[in-house]
Amino acid sequence: MFKEVYDVIVVGAGHAGSEAAAAAANMGSKTLLITMNLQNIAQMSCNPAMGGIAKGQIVREIDALGGYSGIVSDTSAIQFKMLNKSKGPAMWSPRVQSDRMRFAEDWRLLLENTKNLDFYQEMVSGLIVNNGKVEGVKTSLGIEVKAKTVVLTNGTFLNGLIHIGEKNFGGGRAGERAATGITEQLVNLGFDSGRMKTGTPPRVDGRSLDYSKMSEQPGDEHPDKFSYLDTTQPLKNQRSCHMTHTSQEAHDLLREGFDRSPMFNGRIKSVGPRYCPSIEDKINRFSDKDRHQLFVEPEGWNTVEVYVNGFSTSLPEDVQFKALRSVAGFENVKFFRPGYAIEYDYFPPTQLKHTLETKLVEGLFFAGQINGTTGYEEAASQGLMAGINACLQVQKKDAFTLRRDEAYIGVLIDDLITKGTEEPYRMFTSRAEYRTLLRQDNADFRLTPRGYELGLASENRLRRMEEKQSKSDSFVQFFKDTSVEPREINPILEKKNSAQVKQKDKMFKLFARPQISMADMRKVASVNAYILANGLDTEVLEQAEIQVKYAGYIDKEKSNADKLQRLENVKIPKDFDYSKLQSMSLEARGKLNDIQPVTVSQASRISGVSPADISVLLVYLGR
Repeated sequence: MFKEVYDVIVVGAGHAGSEAAAAAANMGSKTLLITMNLQNIAQMSCNPAMGGIAKGQIVREIDALGGYSGIVSDTSAIQFKMLNKSKGPAMWSPRVQSDRMRFAEDWRLLLENTKNLDFYQEMVSGLIVNNGKVEGVKTSLGIEVKAKTVVLTNGTFLNGLIHIGEKNFGGGRAGERAATGITEQLVNLGFDSGRMKTGTPPRVDGRSLDYSKMSEQPGDEHPDKFSYLDTTQPLKNQRSCHMTHTSQEAHDLLREGFDRSPMFNGRIKSVGPRYCPSIEDKINRFSDKDRHQLFVEPEGWNTVEVYVNGFSTSLPEDVQFKALRSVAGFENVKFFRPGYAIEYDYFPPTQLKHTLETKLVEGLFFAGQINGTTGYEEAASQGLMAGINACLQVQKKDAFTLRRDEAYIGVLIDDLITKGTEEPYRMFTSRAEYRTLLRQDNADFRLTPRGYELGLASENRLRRMEEKQSKSDSFVQFFKDTSVEPREINPILEKKNSAQVKQKDKMFKLFARPQISMADMRKVASVNAYILANGLDTEVLEQAEIQVKYAGYIDKEKSNADKLQRLENVKIPKDFDYSKLQSMSLEARGKLNDIQPVTVSQASRISGVSPADISVLLVYLGR
């Protein structure tokens, strides 16, 4: 049936699998995407939204490299919000509310229109591995498909077990069966595996809700979009979300079911996401709070289905229903389906290289929740990187990796393989030490040239980025070179309660003042004339303003990143034996032997490795 040998087989068609398949195929690899159900490609299993704090930066990075998540987020968006606008630009994070059905449909149509990509619907039950190298996959029907590389993106399906109160049953998602066979084979090959848990709230009928008792949460007045391409225009119409709160009565009703909760009676033993706890966990951990926020999110333009964000639970369905009916606006709620928890297998990511290829089996890559992460965006970025590197390996080209000062994707992967994770890993801006460099607004400057070199980002995309960068840099230089008279700038400074000037001064210095905005500077005739003469758009104006106002922070982070890069350039020989470094602590030797870091910089980030241990290593390496 499958006579040819594929370059890349991608197992699973969630967010990681979809990006992996698209990347490999677009880079010229003959690719096969195998999934248990072709109707559920890129399914939003949990909330119908993309982006958010740090996650929005990741989506922008995927888009800048030539991935599809940003494009699909725009074509399926029903609301756009830029979060954290009251803070500095390093914290600004785009987020869209999505039409769940349209999101999956748009992804499928994009994939179907991708050259070099074939599809097959069946469960993969095992791998073909010979002499430490992957050679293909086996399906539940006994079909063998040969390939030079394989990317596993199994999500929550590996031995997935769904919990609702006292009931539990096998499944990878509501209404879909679990995948079996792969975990057992990988363990036999020498891999370590573990179990993790995640959960999802009930879905309800929006027609049964009283929105007059909730506060409306509209989108931005002037919405932006994710993709740097002109594939779509910003939204003209948006759907609002709403917010309500749980109550003491709801908490009391939920507590009545705690003895039937698999979280509290010991049936769930695995670890769930710390930063997205279930409602019962919130009530238990934060017993001093008499209410918690619930965000009421529409699932699309036309559907009446609603997602109750903040009410993730595995309590019995009757307890969920009774408690939710005590929430303002939910007095007459009708369920589409109850919330549930799901346990699934994952493989500690310290078993991977920076390329996401496994250390034990050549040509085998892992991406997404199989690596212990949570979130569509984290999964999609790993899928993109795994797909790229699987293709590059087949083409016998150098691997593609991103440093911590280049992208949130670089931070994510480095954290996973260097530190590992024992709970579902979620990206935050605080995880990135160079977050002023890794802003959502400059992802194209950082990564589009890299995407173009790979053959993922088009020449048109590169030229657009270069034009934007040139215009931004020239505008910043204009502020540095141009002075303004006191009579023209002082009325503006006075209105903003900023100290007035007595003589001509450079505009860069005045614009850098925290009280002064681009809107203020546009009141200076020469500034406005420059903008009109050069046709500068909102993106360029925003970019220039950030470059002026945060110049000091940006320069400092660049300097720190350059210092780190020196250690990044000190390579450690492959299979280096740390046990012979007797001056190094026992813990450090054990950790370094397990993880086998590629550079001294990576070694310094491993938990349990001290600066003194790094000094010993540098001396041994002749540094």
